[in-house]
Amino acid sequence: MPEPALGARVRIGYGLGSFATGTFGTVPGLLLLYYLTEILGVAAGVAGLLVFLPKAWDVLLNPWIGSLSDRTEHRWGPRRPWMLLGALTMPLCFAAMFAAPDVGTGWAAAYVALLFLLTATAYACFQVPYVALPAELTADPDERARIMSWRVAFLGTAILLSGAVAPLLAGATDDERGTPGGYRLMGVAVGALLCVGMLAAFAATAGTRAVLRTTSEGGLLAQLRAARTNKPFLWLLAAFVVQAAATGLMLAGTQYFATYILGRPSATTLLFACLIVPSLLAMPLWLAVGRRTGKRTAAIAASCCFLAGAVVAALARQLPNGAVYGAVALAGIGYAGMQMLPMAMLGDAVAADAFRSGRRRAGLFTGLWTAGETLGLAVGPGLFGLVLALGGFVSSDAAHRVDQPDSALTAIVVGFGALPAVLLLLSLPLLGRYRLSESELVRLADAAGHDPSVPTVEQL
Repeated sequence: MPEPALGARVRIGYGLGSFATGTFGTVPGLLLLYYLTEILGVAAGVAGLLVFLPKAWDVLLNPWIGSLSDRTEHRWGPRRPWMLLGALTMPLCFAAMFAAPDVGTGWAAAYVALLFLLTATAYACFQVPYVALPAELTADPDERARIMSWRVAFLGTAILLSGAVAPLLAGATDDERGTPGGYRLMGVAVGALLCVGMLAAFAATAGTRAVLRTTSEGGLLAQLRAARTNKPFLWLLAAFVVQAAATGLMLAGTQYFATYILGRPSATTLLFACLIVPSLLAMPLWLAVGRRTGKRTAAIAASCCFLAGAVVAALARQLPNGAVYGAVALAGIGYAGMQMLPMAMLGDAVAADAFRSGRRRAGLFTGLWTAGETLGLAVGPGLFGLVLALGGFVSSDAAHRVDQPDSALTAIVVGFGALPAVLLLLSLPLLGRYRLSESELVRLADAAGHDPSVPTVEQL
């Protein structure tokens, strides 16, 4: 008997959580390094390290949160209590992060790093169980792809809104390159958006039940050992981490690229429009291609689109601005597939593990996944800060602007285009090693449904 499709409330409500994940994935990566170097006057290399270290903490935290959620017993289910905890704490920490007191550069930098650590910790409480939900909401791989299409649609909308509006708010008070007051205003506004998205996802998934009757592993170490047996997940994770680092590099470099290469700080808004609008339009295309050719083939094609856009962006100093915007639009087409398809493939890999083992380990796998994504997105700004430092970039505060040497401009272009292109190229063979086909997943589901030694799939 075919499994009933999920209702629109669940699909759309789950997708609304991406207003939070997309916003938090965008704004700190876009503005935090710039805030440290251009508003607080922190040296580029130090700023890159301060952005990297709190996020690196999440690499350890996320699998632990996933393990805890796997073992949580609650009338709301194992995931939603953690989602609520993140929804109530993260927005406050985020707003405070961009409100550094005027206590000198060193102390202000330490304050931002501490608040970033707290914000990332609260985010993990929401993000890990949130990503785990699709593998438990449905056993149908096509239905998971539809859920992911809603999620990526809202993700793209959140990235467009936050990426376009946050820089404008930061520069709303006097200087379009940003002021302390502008960044405080931006922190409060974005924090409110985070809260709305998280609470919406929590409320809309009320009453859903896990479709897999499973039991969790005994402990975190046992789960980590078990994860090593899921080869499709490991190859997919490796590719996604490398691609996340490439995305993090471009994100961290966008405000610098707009300010120093395009000559207009406000061009950040147009760059984001060029990235996200084609991404939203391309999502149905990648969904159709994934169904026709398989998710892995479609994901490789999407990665090649992003790679081509990054290569052209690396030549920005020799090209007219129109060509640069076109390159970003091409990258946006690829970005849609790079976000939607791996997430659907993750759901397949988690479901395959459940069918094989009969154990509830979705929290573990999504904890490792979000840890990898966090690591990649943290490595990106860290690398960009290092590239700036090597290029001789000169930091300044809001009251004292300085001109940059030609070597710093070259460093910005390298960090924004050339290095992301290299990372995308490295990710392709890793992605090619993911070999869990849709037909194999159906075979595993059928075996789990008919083999009495394996827990059966419960119809909603």
